[in-house]
Amino acid sequence: MNSESLYQFSTLTVVLLLIAFYGGTYLMTLGIRKKNEDADAFMVSNHRVGFGIGAASMTATWIWAASFYAAATSGYTYGVSGPIHYGLWGALMILFIYPFGRRFRKLAPNAHTLGELIHARHGSSSQLILALSNVLGSVISLMVNFTAAGALVSVLSPLSFQAGVIIAGVGVLLYTLWSGFRASVLTDFAQLVALMAIAIVIIPAVFFAMGGPSELVTGLDNLSVEQTNFFSTDAILNQGAPFFVAVLAYAIGNQTISQRLFAVNEEHIKPTFLTATIGYGAIVIGLGMIGLMALTLGVEPLNGDMNNLIPQMVSGYLPPIFIALFFILVIGSLSSTADSDLSALSAIMMADVYGKNIARGRADPKRMLLVGRLTMIVATIIGIVFASFSLDILVMLVFVGALWGAIVFPVIASCFWNRVTNAAFTTSVLVAMVLFCAARFELISLAGLGGLFFELLACIGGGVIIGLMVFGFLGQAAGFIAGILTLVASLIFATGFLRDYTVLLASLTAYGASTLVCVVMSLASRQARFDFDTIGQRVGNYDHSPAKSDDQPTEGRPAGLAAQH
Repeated sequence: MNSESLYQFSTLTVVLLLIAFYGGTYLMTLGIRKKNEDADAFMVSNHRVGFGIGAASMTATWIWAASFYAAATSGYTYGVSGPIHYGLWGALMILFIYPFGRRFRKLAPNAHTLGELIHARHGSSSQLILALSNVLGSVISLMVNFTAAGALVSVLSPLSFQAGVIIAGVGVLLYTLWSGFRASVLTDFAQLVALMAIAIVIIPAVFFAMGGPSELVTGLDNLSVEQTNFFSTDAILNQGAPFFVAVLAYAIGNQTISQRLFAVNEEHIKPTFLTATIGYGAIVIGLGMIGLMALTLGVEPLNGDMNNLIPQMVSGYLPPIFIALFFILVIGSLSSTADSDLSALSAIMMADVYGKNIARGRADPKRMLLVGRLTMIVATIIGIVFASFSLDILVMLVFVGALWGAIVFPVIASCFWNRVTNAAFTTSVLVAMVLFCAARFELISLAGLGGLFFELLACIGGGVIIGLMVFGFLGQAAGFIAGILTLVASLIFATGFLRDYTVLLASLTAYGASTLVCVVMSLASRQARFDFDTIGQRVGNYDHSPAKSDDQPTEGRPAGLAAQH
């Protein structure tokens, strides 16, 4: 994987850089360690994270390895519109949880995971489906970040890909294991400050080292017509639209986002998410431009691996000091997300699996902490093992985002509509996942009636996505009108050719199928209407220490009963 034409650090230099980064991060977390750790603090910092730390943590978590590698891949593959398609839609993933997040916090102000809310609404089966999708997504995210670490280390040093993967995995586990989410948000703040400072230097440095604006303009002649078109149909249908479809899926399905939603002080939710949206979009679009610059110069990815593109560009065009800064930049970005994934996985296993399904509301906080820490260790091992396969990052992102699309409507509808039943939730998600896989891997022929069937579901899915987005910010009536208009437009313009874009077709199918099944089954059910006020009574904190406010609800009991206890 290495090349003599690229600058490389010595093994000792890379090891010292890694020790300095992970050692320094570990020392930061020593200041917040507690002899007797609090399970609620371990999962969500007792719901008291402030605006500055919250916004920094959200931005650092979302600017991960894929923000470098996939953004550059997008610019290299699709040309001038590639970085916009990646950065803009990624930023919207943060923004669009805000309107629905307010509802989640209102229903369950003391929740630790979205799964706890769904458990209180429907029961174990729906909760475990949501938890399973989150586990899958976080494990894949870990794999992606460790893969990026391996690629970076192998390109910039004599060390092997596997060595880089192992060092990153052990380093992240080292500083996250004891304090969990609290360690994650604390280190996120420092990592973001460093990330922004270095990015401001690195991106212009690469740009001007390659020749600056004049060289970029001259190199545009090397691009195809589609790559020079800012409104490229190829870029929109193959990347822009699938990523746009994934906006709500990541916002609802990603536990790293919802964990911060429940951790941030409730009055700071809006500014936290707005700030993170702007910060993420600005930095990632800039990073994607490096891929575009590589394309204009005709640079070929080392060994044909797109994951090597950014390390290759920095190594080939910048002096050693800038390469060292870049090395820390990427290690910091992937570590900030990896520690969030570990915290998310531990919270899911602690609250969703152990707290709700094994202990059934009688959870032992000390045992919860043991479960959380064991989860981190096991998840790190699994992430390292899967990272050794060195899979394509962009493909994995699209796959997970599309798969999460199956849960979006059932989750949102369950929090706003009192007629949604557990059977409707569970069945709709399972049916949507099956149809998604059938379309994505063409298990059913997309020619003829088969293709038309999936296109009709996809049209419904398109209407659902636009309808939900408008509903989140403008209300029910506006959302319903927007959804119907989008459905009609899709039926007119999308049928007949959408089957040629299987990623987009499968993603929209997941939305359309889950919505259709969920609505039909809910309307057909004679089950009593659900009382949303009961959710707050069923979801509470696990540590009942005297330091907590007397009026905070404890697990499984209303606030009044907790105060009397």
